Amino acid sequence: MRKILYMMFGCISLVLGIVGVVLPILPTVPFVLLAAFCFARSSERLDSWFKDTKLYKENNIKSGMTKHAKVRIMCSVSLLMSIGFIMMGLRGIVVGNLVLLIVWIFHIVYFTFGVKTV
Repeated sequence: MRKILYMMFGCISLVLGIVGVVLPILPTVPFVLLAAFCFARSSERLDSWFKDTKLYKENNIKSGMTKHAKVRIMCSVSLLMSIGFIMMGLRGIVVGNLVLLIVWIFHIVYFTFGVKTV
């Protein structure tokens, strides 16, 4: 029963990850990681199939990311964070803006220097 639940959550996460490739509003990497976790718990065959897919290979940051993938992620996250930044700024939420600015700076620094470009 548990393996079936992992398989279902893995499939749902995979679909959301694929949709996230097309829509910049939906993040891809968290859903792909969740799918990988669920597939690894559900069956060895499903796990090996998933690790051979193009989606997993393109979003696997262990070995590094392409420059295009890094720029795509940084731009989509910056766009989404700017929407929150503007909305909080219009309401006068200074602390929220500061927190969001710090998170954005660490995001840019991490993807620029922390993730290897292949």
